[in-house]
Amino acid sequence: MTQKQAAVPGHVPTRRTTEIEEITNLYLIHPLASRLVPIFARLHVTPNAVSIVGMLFGILSAFAYYRYWDPRFAIAGFALMIAWHVMDGADGQLARYTQSYSYLGKMLDGIADNVTFAAVYAALALASSRRHGNWVYALVAMSAVFHAIQSASYETERQEYEYLGWGKKPQEPPPRNNRDRGGRGGIRWLLDFLHRLFFIGLSFPTAGINGKFRETMAEALQADPGKAIWVRQHYRETLAPQIRSWSVLSANYRTLGIFISTLFKAPEYYFGFEIVGFSVVLAVLIRRLDSAHEVLLSKLRSHVQVKLERL
Repeated sequence: MTQKQAAVPGHVPTRRTTEIEEITNLYLIHPLASRLVPIFARLHVTPNAVSIVGMLFGILSAFAYYRYWDPRFAIAGFALMIAWHVMDGADGQLARYTQSYSYLGKMLDGIADNVTFAAVYAALALASSRRHGNWVYALVAMSAVFHAIQSASYETERQEYEYLGWGKKPQEPPPRNNRDRGGRGGIRWLLDFLHRLFFIGLSFPTAGINGKFRETMAEALQADPGKAIWVRQHYRETLAPQIRSWSVLSANYRTLGIFISTLFKAPEYYFGFEIVGFSVVLAVLIRRLDSAHEVLLSKLRSHVQVKLERL
């Protein structure tokens, strides 16, 4: 779980998989982050340190949004959340650039994301309750639960695409050993729990369709191991447009939604949309994935049929 950092000679790809990347990440957030990565590397700043700095930007944005009725503070809150997004992109790019991946880093990145939104939601709940009453707390709490489910579902779909489309196994908890005792063992247990909660528990809406895809891909890869590249290519061609459309559930659009709602001095409408609107979007996206599975299954079966006819 330790993080090792080393300079990497030559060109090293630092961006995430571009064909499924969200458009503002692709053309704004990640290009800005990539400018910082070489600087961080020269200064020997670790990816975990970048994650923590990003989380601090997120917490500062909460203090700004606490006075959202003043447009200056709403704009400041939005700018600080953009800074968090840039740091959130830079930590992963820096980890790839310096080849300093770690399970702890992956979990810390997720924790920073959740702390940022938790802080902003708490600030908006406190500020809004003064105008609308204590019912706002229930609205924000419910919104936070739906946020967690929707975000976990989105990140799980990205992870599934990387695994099935490119053969990249998701980063799992490292094996336990006898040294994982006492305080260190407690931290390890907490990280394992959070990993299972996010990628298994909270992403339950997508469990069924993901099981279908895994079963279909496993059968196709086992039936003709020599065609693994072809099978994965068809998976990517079929699924990339679908997974890219899932980016509407990403943190970027929630950041924008929060900003717009505070400019209109009505953040409660954002929370209501997160509960109802984003949930409807999630249901539609899952339905589209189910249709994409049928398309992929048809392509793979056609390939098998053509192969049998040639024998």
